[in-house]
Amino acid sequence: MPASITLSHLTLSAPDGRVLLSNIDLNFGPERTGLVGRNGVGKTTLLGLIAGPHAPQSGTVSVQGRVAMLHQSVQVKPDEGVVDLFGARRALAALRRAEQGLANAEELADIDWTLDTRIASALARVGLSDVLDAPLATLSGGQATRARLAALSFAQPDFLLLDEPTNNLDRAGRQAVIDLLTGWRHGAIIVSHDRELLETMDAIVELTSLEVRRYGGNWSQYRARKAIELSAARHDLADAEKRVAEIDRKARETSERQARKDGAGARKRAKGDLPRIAAGLRKDRSEDTGGENARLAERRRTQALELATAARQRIEVLQPFSVQLPSTHLPASRMVLRIEAADAGYFADAPILRDLTFSMSGPERVAITGPNGAGKTTLLKLISGDLTAVRGSVEVMTRFAMFDQAVSLLDASVSILDNFRRINPDAGENACRAALARFMFRADAALQIVGSLSGGQLLRAGLACVLGGVMPPPLLILDEPTNHLDIESMEAVEAGLRAYDGALLVVSHDETFLEAIAITRRLDLAEWK
Repeated sequence: MPASITLSHLTLSAPDGRVLLSNIDLNFGPERTGLVGRNGVGKTTLLGLIAGPHAPQSGTVSVQGRVAMLHQSVQVKPDEGVVDLFGARRALAALRRAEQGLANAEELADIDWTLDTRIASALARVGLSDVLDAPLATLSGGQATRARLAALSFAQPDFLLLDEPTNNLDRAGRQAVIDLLTGWRHGAIIVSHDRELLETMDAIVELTSLEVRRYGGNWSQYRARKAIELSAARHDLADAEKRVAEIDRKARETSERQARKDGAGARKRAKGDLPRIAAGLRKDRSEDTGGENARLAERRRTQALELATAARQRIEVLQPFSVQLPSTHLPASRMVLRIEAADAGYFADAPILRDLTFSMSGPERVAITGPNGAGKTTLLKLISGDLTAVRGSVEVMTRFAMFDQAVSLLDASVSILDNFRRINPDAGENACRAALARFMFRADAALQIVGSLSGGQLLRAGLACVLGGVMPPPLLILDEPTNHLDIESMEAVEAGLRAYDGALLVVSHDETFLEAIAITRRLDLAEWK
């Protein structure tokens, strides 16, 4: 029987009992499927349900074939090594004894003479070498993720279940994962916000609060289809609103005709032109007709309003985020940052960056790149003043805002609105509300406590508070802004940064993001080690 995963009438709930997805039906075959949707919609929960062993709240999960799952975070045991990911510690020990002529006859009968070569090949496919005997705890987070992925693919399951496999990986790590999956010929279900990775998919399954939908093709084809759906939803909304207006117009005309007719009948009755019985019957018929017309018009209006509401909901799901921002008025010739022959690090005798010289002028958009460990975060701390240069000079010549991954410029204990007032003390209430609404924090949403926000909401709130003021800072510095963001949040951040006319200095491994915010040049820190 071909490998397959079938979900039938499945209802998915969060640990607090909140229903995430209701009565869904899905089929997965031997293809690469990207699973997308907002954070918290249930993507990771769905993967865990497929992997087992837990049963769904209702419905069934049927798996034909073997599955292997890569989790986002895994606790490393103190004595666990890379070899243990492959379940090969004893087999490799026996192989090495055999190579030294120390194995007995029973061991020799079971030796897999190609095991170490095949494991090394699996690790090489994800860009790792000479790590087979290493303890897992000595690997970086990105290296450990790649090692786990290599072990999963080595086992040749019928389905790979991968939860954010490129999170926290540098450029080389991301490319290694993309290359591995591009060559994968079995089934794979991948939860990811990495649009470059999603371009390699055979299908996209989107989870929303309204429904679950499958789209054939990769990310670009999915987006093209969504654009068509958005156009159709806008057309449906226009039709529904036109229908409501037409029903209201006809209802008024009918009411006015009935009023004129009733008025004429009343005048005849007043003159005595009609017999009393006939006048009463005509009056009753008039009232019955008027009541029926009103009920019919109200039913039609209700139906049209329901269609309009459904269309608006579809538009809210499909509509890309856009925003307009005040200008920073940063002149093209204005120097904003200068670093001269700087050494920087945490120990004076072992600098991470050496002899770094770099400057920015005007509204440049610069990406800081380099492998993990190259010193990207060190450079940002040097620029922000959290770290002092061991040698050389660092000068920031304008106001700036630093967005670290925790968006620590916001006070987590108070509301978004209170943070906006603190950062923009001269803004009035209407200006505060209008600025936050531009970033989709409308009405009570602006009163949310910052500590309760998701990663995407947190960064959007930070951008709203910093960029929504009358005079945004002329320089923004961002450290891996798209880590742990869902795609909708990423696109909202991109829209905000595109509307910003100041200088940008960004650390990111996400090439799609860097392209979307129109990076003008790059600083590769690998050249300054």
